[in-house]
Amino acid sequence: MEKIVGNNSGLDVGTRLIHLGLILFGLSSWLTGDLAEEVEEAVTAGVSGYDVHSWLGLALAAVVSLRILYGLVGPENIRFSSWFPVTTERLAAVWTDLRSMLLLKIPDGPLHHGLGGLVQACGLLLFAWMGATGTYLYFNLIPGTEPSGVIDLVEELHEVGEELIPIYLVLHVGAVLLHALAGRHKWRKMIFLRQNDDRDA
Repeated sequence: MEKIVGNNSGLDVGTRLIHLGLILFGLSSWLTGDLAEEVEEAVTAGVSGYDVHSWLGLALAAVVSLRILYGLVGPENIRFSSWFPVTTERLAAVWTDLRSMLLLKIPDGPLHHGLGGLVQACGLLLFAWMGATGTYLYFNLIPGTEPSGVIDLVEELHEVGEELIPIYLVLHVGAVLLHALAGRHKWRKMIFLRQNDDRDA
């Protein structure tokens, strides 16, 4: 039987700051995606929409890199080895949560467990994808030119990721809202509004 490391292990300051960074730079870079096409048009003196989107995207890539590093060497409950949904037992927990939802019951397991862990893993992979492809384009694409070859492929992959972000946001934010409506305000711990305790575990 696999040991489940959950909320009771607490959320350290590093985890919370990285999560806030993902929210801030992930959302802002996604929302400024259309500005990337404004290569010539200035948003402020000498700064184009492309620059704004690129800088936010590079910041996101940096935060995702920190999260990956934290997932390898950070606190036990945050490490990928403790929660990433790749084992038989973790995938079984996902199916259990899905069955619960079909019965109109909100799953309530530990942090990163079951369906919540799958959604969070997909979100992290998606933002890593966006950060990696965006960074590649920043250093290889010449603004205002028509991309070709590998650059064109990477740009297409970046645009596919852009279309997937709203789906992820609906799933993640929707889950947070459902838990809040059920009286389980786990989000407060993530953004420093409540200390780590077992009340929302």
